[in-house]
Amino acid sequence: MSETHRDILLTGFPSFVSRRLFLSLYQSAPDATFRLLVRPDYVDAARHQLSTMPLAEDADVRILSGDVVAIDLGLSGREYLELVAKVTEIYHVASIWYLGVHRKQTWEVNVVGTQTILDAAYEMKNLKRLNHFSTAFVAGDREGVIMEDELAEGQKFRNAYEETKFEAERLMLAAMDHLPISIFRPSIIVGDSHTGEIDKLAGPYYLMYAIMLAPPNVPVLMPGKGDKPLNLVPIDFVTDAISIISQKDNAVGKTFHLCDPNPLSAQKVFSLVAEFTGKRAPIRGIPYRLTKALMKFPGVERTMRSPRQFMEDFNQLTIYNSINTLDLLEGQLACPPLTTYIEHLINYLQDSTHDSFEMPEEGDILG
Repeated sequence: MSETHRDILLTGFPSFVSRRLFLSLYQSAPDATFRLLVRPDYVDAARHQLSTMPLAEDADVRILSGDVVAIDLGLSGREYLELVAKVTEIYHVASIWYLGVHRKQTWEVNVVGTQTILDAAYEMKNLKRLNHFSTAFVAGDREGVIMEDELAEGQKFRNAYEETKFEAERLMLAAMDHLPISIFRPSIIVGDSHTGEIDKLAGPYYLMYAIMLAPPNVPVLMPGKGDKPLNLVPIDFVTDAISIISQKDNAVGKTFHLCDPNPLSAQKVFSLVAEFTGKRAPIRGIPYRLTKALMKFPGVERTMRSPRQFMEDFNQLTIYNSINTLDLLEGQLACPPLTTYIEHLINYLQDSTHDSFEMPEEGDILG
């Protein structure tokens, strides 16, 4: 990408992924202008998050109170005109990812919001890149090897999140002939590989937390054989990879799987958790229906917090090919093996209180 002043529009702030991506981008371009699109009801939280970040006094970071589903992004006429005149890069992160939300609202944010971003991008005179944050789970119920250039392959979807992120990608693909777009598909995002930091107990964290809370001699039940890959990826790798790849000219028009190229099986992952916490390894091979019934027992359901979707999905044999990602990151960044940082994830959980995390009422983080 040519050397010009970077003027960056980032949506979804101050969500965990968006603020971590902001830090990665800021570290690589501290002189850039950052325009953070923040929903009006999150402006105070956004200001607080910025106050805790290691930013220089002269950092050009601007909070824009708006919404991806609103006309002109919910901005004033002056703000919107300045946006389309000056922005050189967009990082579109805003989306609804949890499953307890009504499908109509999920569609509005994930699909309509993406179209609104595209509408703005078409008006931007100096746009050099539109980076779209998607998910590897646009593959739905597909099994086998999933290539980065594949999208619509007749798959079915297990929830509104997968379906709406798929539809959002379709919009992005249709616009690639006219806009410089890159698409990023992370797998299941976990905490920082150095600190373990995470903001929500969801997805694999349900079982991790259940193992940690279980009595020493009482194993947690795990549905299925647990012999399929469980593709986990740390947040720092995801955001650093996006920061690096998005600056490469040959990333235009491509999709990138941000995944562990050598994922462990689900059984191995949770056996490692048990080993580090001094607990018994989970018992695998339990039929899902039986596990679901047992999770309704007093105390167990409270501990597990209804991780139904994760329990149903993690025995799927899916391999995410990431040749585009490996090619553009070669020599600069690699996804660390889970064995090198799982202890950090566990320590972060152990050092944090149960109430310090935001926990969805239903569902889990999928990507």
